Amino acid sequence: MNHTYVIIMAGGVGTRFWPFSRTSYPKQFHDVLGTGRTLLQQTADRFDGVCPSENIYIVTSSLYKDLCQQQLPALTDDQVLCEPIARNTAPCIAYACYKIAQKDPDANIIVAPADHIILKEEEFKRTIQTALDQTKEQNILVTLGIQPSRPDTGYGYIQYIPESEKVINKVKTFTEKPHLELAKQFMESGEFVWNAGIFVWNVKSIIQAFEAHLPEVAEIFAEGTGAYYTEHEKGFIDRAYSLTQSISIDNGIMEKAKNVYVVLSDFGWSDLGTWKSLYEVSDKNDDLNVIDGHIILYDTKNCIIKTPKDRLVVVNGLDGYIVAEYDNVLMICRKEEEQKVKNFVADARERGTEFV
Repeated sequence: MNHTYVIIMAGGVGTRFWPFSRTSYPKQFHDVLGTGRTLLQQTADRFDGVCPSENIYIVTSSLYKDLCQQQLPALTDDQVLCEPIARNTAPCIAYACYKIAQKDPDANIIVAPADHIILKEEEFKRTIQTALDQTKEQNILVTLGIQPSRPDTGYGYIQYIPESEKVINKVKTFTEKPHLELAKQFMESGEFVWNAGIFVWNVKSIIQAFEAHLPEVAEIFAEGTGAYYTEHEKGFIDRAYSLTQSISIDNGIMEKAKNVYVVLSDFGWSDLGTWKSLYEVSDKNDDLNVIDGHIILYDTKNCIIKTPKDRLVVVNGLDGYIVAEYDNVLMICRKEEEQKVKNFVADARERGTEFV
């Protein structure tokens, strides 16, 4: 267990969750589910017993360092890795893995986003342990695949080669967010799972993968060896991020590598990327409404309504809507048209940065 590490990616803004998620206070720092713990705190809690607390690393924007340390006060400065600019997930993961490699060349690493929901915590831990057992001694890259419950076009898909006797299966292809007809075909084939964006590998394997598939990124972060865990780290990282390309770990490595495997998983997962996904995982009343706030409803059903608790909100006659208010912004939008939220954010930015 002392060689097990967790990297939590917590730098995103979560635009699709606007107006609740803002540049100054993204969704991972909110108590989205009303549990008393933010998404970031829940993610860190999830690894209690999986690795020592000193082996948990958060990669975030330098804008959110204070928020991370307020919400996870046990973390030292060395455990909060601050990105000066956003460069997608490959540089984020490279930074953390090269830093961990300097400390522990035998590290076995889990990478997880800060904004996912896991409803079956113990099953999640069992699945993670299965993956860790495989990566401990093997030169493989493991991703977790979620058994799809519907032909959803909002997720990436992993095609795997079924092997009934194996706890992990070799990955054949990755497909980013397919159109509906293709998603239906994937469901019918029985050979596809949703890409959860949660990864497990040992540090030697992932560094070899960076060297093979993203050599420029590998070279940049390898140069930091010796600077990590010192007062020179910040200056090095500022320079490194000005040089590195912006690319996802999926596009940069997972889709290219030949040693990628998937653990089939079923632990009540949602990536909580949108208002609709929050609606799907939340408790509903008899009219299938999800309510969070001081709210009176009349003839209203199939809605998600999240408003400040110090404001009385009365809603009449809505069916299938998002009603969300936070920090002087009120949004009312049909659930089925939530893809327009990014357009709303772009237009709101023209009114003033305080609204986004």
